Amino acid sequence: MEQNRFVIITGMSGAGKTQVLRTLEDLNYFCVDNLPVMLLPKFTELSRQTSGRNTAMVIDTRGGDSFASLIEIMDEMQANGFAFELLFLDADDATLIRRYKETRRRHPLEKGRNSLAESVFLERESLAAVKRRATTTIDTTHYSNAMLKDEIAHLFGDEKSAPQMLIVVQSFGYKYGLPLDSDLVLDVRFLPNPFYETQLKKLTGNDKPVQDFLNKFPQTYEYLRMECDMLTFLIPKYEKEGKSQLVISVGCTGGQHRSVYIANNICNYLRLKSYRVELLHRELNRESN
Repeated sequence: MEQNRFVIITGMSGAGKTQVLRTLEDLNYFCVDNLPVMLLPKFTELSRQTSGRNTAMVIDTRGGDSFASLIEIMDEMQANGFAFELLFLDADDATLIRRYKETRRRHPLEKGRNSLAESVFLERESLAAVKRRATTTIDTTHYSNAMLKDEIAHLFGDEKSAPQMLIVVQSFGYKYGLPLDSDLVLDVRFLPNPFYETQLKKLTGNDKPVQDFLNKFPQTYEYLRMECDMLTFLIPKYEKEGKSQLVISVGCTGGQHRSVYIANNICNYLRLKSYRVELLHRELNRESN
């Protein structure tokens, strides 16, 4: 008989632990949020006495000072022969701060005396040792809710619950660096640059004047045709290999015009082919643009 999975979820506040727990609940896991650390040994014993369901729980810094004993308790669980997985959710500091500002929630380590940035720093320090013990770490910095849900379903679901491969098409600017999660990188800097047209400089590839400008050039059409043919060939091969997510990154210099336009067209093409596609424009929200 296959052993049920027992997953401990922890990580940075704002990194997506609640979303992960909801996804696991949809996958028929028995889920508990914010379990006090000291109850973990008792809970594992109760879990041993049940059958038929996987178990997941969130244990994090909301537990206060007692959270520091998590490693000791996990060592005790391992010594007693109890198998578990430790999933650590992370994101970069800027993303965590932005998410907290958007939701107006109070950070668990803020306590009225730390700034939000200081609280994030303190939490990262307190979690460093726990992160090193993780069996799986997910950096959600550039994840949408849909992307995170698919990743969790792939890692912790069974074959019946695994969704169709998610294709992420994202535009980016080379001057801000290559996206680290890229599987395929398409460089469109050879196309004429709308940035040098005065009336187009402040627009983006989402705007019709920029689209009309790029459509004037035969190489734009030819490039899109060849890329779509290539993706038609490649995507079934990735699916056959069992890949859960394919990230296609389209880059130009600043990530505002050409890459946005090409990414939009590739996304539209793939959706017409009935693929599950997520579209992201990494640089459009940059205040420095």
